[in-house]
Amino acid sequence: MVKIPEDLKYTKDHEWIRVEGDVAVEGITDYAQSELSDIVMVELPEVGRVVKLGESIGVIEAVKAVADLYAAVSGEVVAVNEKIVATPQLINQDPYGEGWMVKIRMSNPSELDTILSSEDYQQLIGEKE
Repeated sequence: MVKIPEDLKYTKDHEWIRVEGDVAVEGITDYAQSELSDIVMVELPEVGRVVKLGESIGVIEAVKAVADLYAAVSGEVVAVNEKIVATPQLINQDPYGEGWMVKIRMSNPSELDTILSSEDYQQLIGEKE
């Protein structure tokens, strides 16, 4: 059974968001990392890059597949998790903690209204399982 923390928001592309003031911390969900299997490489955007909601901002390479990381909100990338670049397995081990990927200072916080709740995300992946 995959973990779906109730205090986070989710996208249909299997990213999670934790809002900290005007910054959205983003990573991939437990479901996404389990589907990808062993993650072997991560490419993240440059700090300072301005991103748009839904834009591909990185790449996650696993033994089974390669997947894009999409911006869950629009804004400026203010931090990337260098730990997962060096040790991508952290995403498999702790997708909601040490495995976070980027922090984006939101330029349009109202975009959060379009993101799924934990219940809605559970329904989304429940239909796929």
